[in-house]
Amino acid sequence: MAQQPVEQPSPSKGKRPPEKTHATEAQQPKGKPAKPETPTAKQPGAMKERGATTERGATTEPGAAKGRKTPASQEPATAPAPERDVSGQPAGAPTPGAKQQAQERRKGMKTPPPSAKAPPKATPATAGAKATAAPPAPVSPAGQQNAQANVGAKAKKPDPQKVQQIKSQHANFRAQPKPQQVPAVTFNQSRRIEGSERWQGPQYEVFRSYRPERHDQGWYRSHYNRVELIGGGYYFWNNGYWYPAWGYDPSAEYYAYDGPIYVGHRAEPPDKVIADVQAVLQEMGYYRGEVDGLLGPLTREALTAYQADNGLTTTAAIDQPTLDTLGMG
Repeated sequence: MAQQPVEQPSPSKGKRPPEKTHATEAQQPKGKPAKPETPTAKQPGAMKERGATTERGATTEPGAAKGRKTPASQEPATAPAPERDVSGQPAGAPTPGAKQQAQERRKGMKTPPPSAKAPPKATPATAGAKATAAPPAPVSPAGQQNAQANVGAKAKKPDPQKVQQIKSQHANFRAQPKPQQVPAVTFNQSRRIEGSERWQGPQYEVFRSYRPERHDQGWYRSHYNRVELIGGGYYFWNNGYWYPAWGYDPSAEYYAYDGPIYVGHRAEPPDKVIADVQAVLQEMGYYRGEVDGLLGPLTREALTAYQADNGLTTTAAIDQPTLDTLGMG
């Protein structure tokens, strides 16, 4: 019996060709799920290429969590230590400068120039201005004397020829007591020369140590070889100075000044030296009183002004530095 050929279905009946079905099955094997893509974190430099700088476990890739069954926030219990570069920082981690710049870009701020961070350095001019604004340090006695000497260098000096002329005119000068014009001082055993404790130097020692004493004639004669009546009172001479001899003669105790009077080692009478000083100070415009040879208030004021202008210690008395600057020492 002859076999009749089997009739093959025509493609027009809507069935898919078997080749397409097999291709789909080859692409998707049954029973084996699709493997997730390899995490990009394991690839060196992957984070740098994408620019991901978010916190641990987060990602900025859209749809990255769709291909994973485990959520991105869940990590293994023992996560591998991050790789570190040569400087010790984690690989791919941004530097502090990059973080700061990123934050400033997010805030819309520009990085200030380096000159705005550091304060301007002090120039020599400003440093000098600060130095001069500082309050001055306390002046020592030696420094004060130096400053006074600088002032004295600008002061007016007496004319040496005029000084010699005045001294020759007063060669035989003798002072007379004038209690009405120049009141006498009284004896006070506890008296001390005011301010003498601040006068520095050996040339002022006699003023610091002066103490008024009262003795009789015998005592003075036994201690000093020269005691004279000068201008209404007795004086004794000792080592360049004349001192009041209180008690030598109670009837002759007129003293306009109670203290030492320096005259130099030539032992000239004190009234003559006082008259010389008065005349020279008068020529220089310091003294406007009478040349009477008495060391009264007006003479002491003139001495104070002259000493201050010449940088000397203001003793208001005739002392060695004053007499030397006047050219009479």
